Amino acid sequence: MNTPLKKSVFLAEDDEDDRMIFEDALKEVQLSTKLTTAKNGQQLMQILHDTVPPPPDVIFLDLNMPRKNGFECLEEIKRTQKLKDIPVVIFSTSFQEEDIKLTYERGANFYICKPGTFHLLKRVIEKVLFTNWKENIHKIPMDEYILKP
Repeated sequence: MNTPLKKSVFLAEDDEDDRMIFEDALKEVQLSTKLTTAKNGQQLMQILHDTVPPPPDVIFLDLNMPRKNGFECLEEIKRTQKLKDIPVVIFSTSFQEEDIKLTYERGANFYICKPGTFHLLKRVIEKVLFTNWKENIHKIPMDEYILKP
């Protein structure tokens, strides 16, 4: 009997509480996953360069982090041949139009403003994990870029 493949999820988030809540929500999603976390952008990029291939199935990327912010990470991911096709979901408290526009232009796949409840967080994680990235490889329209629970 074959065991279903685990989805590999990376989370770059400097806030320890947010990392723990994300991990708890991810555990409740009815899908086998392996979570790798980074406390800042520099650590995320080091992990990616050390472990890819194989690439993670998706990266959840906070924008406001020390050492290297999410904008810098997104640029590096999209210009690095072995990383550029990894889906990147911005996961931020910022709902500033400029941040949303910049990340869209730089190639992120979705933008999530961190939900205020555990239930909503779980729902947006499920939406991301059940997205068929092979079908959604092309740029989605801006009006569908902000993912809501």
